[in-house]
Amino acid sequence: MKSIGYGGDYNPEQWPREVWDQDYAAFELANINTLTVGVFAWAHLQPAEDRYDFTMLDATVERAAAEGKNIVLATPSGAMPPWLAHKYPEACRVDFEGRRHVYGQRHNACPSNPDFRRLAVELADKLAQRYGDIPAIVAWHVGNEYGGACYCPQCAAAFRDWLKKRYDGFDRLNAAWNTTFWSHTFTDWDQIQPPTALSEHWRGPGHTAFQGITLDYKRFMSDALLDGFVAEKAAIRGHVPHTPVTTNFMGLYQPIDYHRWASHLDFVSWDNYPPEDPSASRTAARMALAHGLVRGLRGGDPFWVMEQTPSVTACRDVNSVKRPGVLRLWSWQSVAHGADAVLYFQMRQARGACEKYHGAVLDHAGRTDTRVFREVAALGGEFHQVGDMLLGARTPARVALLVDWDSWWALEMSDGPNRNVGYINVLTAYHRTLWQANALVDVVPVTADLSGYDVVVAPLLHMVKGDFADRVTALVESGGSFVTTALSGRVDEDDNAFLVDVPGPFAALLGLRVEETDAQQPDVTNPVTLADGRVSDSRHVFEVIIPDEATEVHGTYSADFYAGTPAVTRARRGQGSAWYVGTLLDDDGVEAIIRTVLDEHDLTGPLADVRDVEAVERVSPDGTRYLFVLNHTGATRVTRSPVDGDDLLSGRDLSAGDELVLEPADVLVVRCR
Repeated sequence: MKSIGYGGDYNPEQWPREVWDQDYAAFELANINTLTVGVFAWAHLQPAEDRYDFTMLDATVERAAAEGKNIVLATPSGAMPPWLAHKYPEACRVDFEGRRHVYGQRHNACPSNPDFRRLAVELADKLAQRYGDIPAIVAWHVGNEYGGACYCPQCAAAFRDWLKKRYDGFDRLNAAWNTTFWSHTFTDWDQIQPPTALSEHWRGPGHTAFQGITLDYKRFMSDALLDGFVAEKAAIRGHVPHTPVTTNFMGLYQPIDYHRWASHLDFVSWDNYPPEDPSASRTAARMALAHGLVRGLRGGDPFWVMEQTPSVTACRDVNSVKRPGVLRLWSWQSVAHGADAVLYFQMRQARGACEKYHGAVLDHAGRTDTRVFREVAALGGEFHQVGDMLLGARTPARVALLVDWDSWWALEMSDGPNRNVGYINVLTAYHRTLWQANALVDVVPVTADLSGYDVVVAPLLHMVKGDFADRVTALVESGGSFVTTALSGRVDEDDNAFLVDVPGPFAALLGLRVEETDAQQPDVTNPVTLADGRVSDSRHVFEVIIPDEATEVHGTYSADFYAGTPAVTRARRGQGSAWYVGTLLDDDGVEAIIRTVLDEHDLTGPLADVRDVEAVERVSPDGTRYLFVLNHTGATRVTRSPVDGDDLLSGRDLSAGDELVLEPADVLVVRCR
């Protein structure tokens, strides 16, 4: 591509042909260069099992190519057609309660059903054979927002096959699941059932009698959905050897372990619909975390935002519009964190069904004189102005924030110590402090190479797998800093407790043992006095820590029978330090710890003293540095330029120390000298 990808989902099959001319005229006004087509087109591409009709898609692809647009061609397996479910009812999912669903909605197909898999792959094959040589197609988009789960007999059989490959016989499986508990020892594969409300679960999906069984089913279901993606991609590759293939992830989405998927995508893309939050800075920080996550899935490669709304969603109880300037701000934030394309759902507003009020570039009337369209067009003009300068640029991060789906799953299904502890809540709290400090952060799995980082932050790393403890020890001894928290180092890869002092494999590195773990209701706080004298409230879990003699205490509890005992510690190992936060501190407490660590490594970023103003750096393949400055506040901020350079958007020439007046939702893209 010659510039940042800009456009989105386009479904012209929903409209009469005379509307198409109006659409393309609007696309030109807005500098739209990329259209995603065919995402939910299965029913009209294949009206019956033995009949295909590519008339509409032929016309769609031909027109888009003639208009000079980049095309992202989708396989439509995200929503199967009615005839498929009617002919093959076992293609419909069985839910957690054991109910076989009838046809309806989307994401409704069993991933283990052979008829659904066969038909989806056959259609992907025909699409690739028919359109694979078209130069305008810059990417293939398989399925849509994979997710959910199925518990049908086909999935039960596939689960057993998955277990046979994972475990070498019943001795290993029974040990992994600790089946001597409650007389659960399995002696035949057919005895194993999916963990549902009818088997191992009580009070819903998050409450299971056997965490090991449920953990493996989550792993299996993530893999089963991945198998469908891989099969369709293979069909495409049979005709299209080089055009990249992706699917749209959903950021911080628990049901699928995106780390297990990442190597199978040629580039990562995701849909940016942040949760509603009255705090603009918290929303911005959460989006930055999600961008960092998807960028980290393939070692820092640039990614695409495959979907975002130009104005408003339609799936929530209350759907607020993006305020003036927010679309531009959030879109440039995506680019700042590594996006090479920023696309919308969708180009024209649907006439009916559940998304008829979902925002779009063009509303029902197709107007180009609305506020939303003007903002879309202005942003398109900026992307066109910048051209290809930012494409392929990477983030030179020296801080790693670890995300581990296994820990996420295991922690939140554990009975004890406190179900009010949410993995994402704690993860976002630590990331938010890094974000406020404008530290450049990679969000990576526990399997990532840590040697390029100076600081590794691993909140709630409940499960410790493989050689991770050895690798993080090597990082610390060579001069790095490691920060982890309460409830870390508790279980092995099977979700069984280590038969040693808590925190298990981290105990020697951290220089302590946890003797007890107290838990209290959410409204109970225990003030923690930190080394610098400030006091931070802690909640939910309170670990009673017994430090080694050489371990430094950097925070103590103020209340309860463990008042005066350590809550925060630091162990110096070799040239570095290992920090342990034995409770869940409030934002001020987390910030105090993280800022101390960042400052020691000189990794606190520029403008970190200007609250809610984000400064992010990317470095292009030719070595040019670009500094993005984004004002996420609703107020004007006055600061100083941290660099020499020129702002690509305004044309202003900047010298370090020049006054910067940042209006609300302002954006600078500074090419550094």
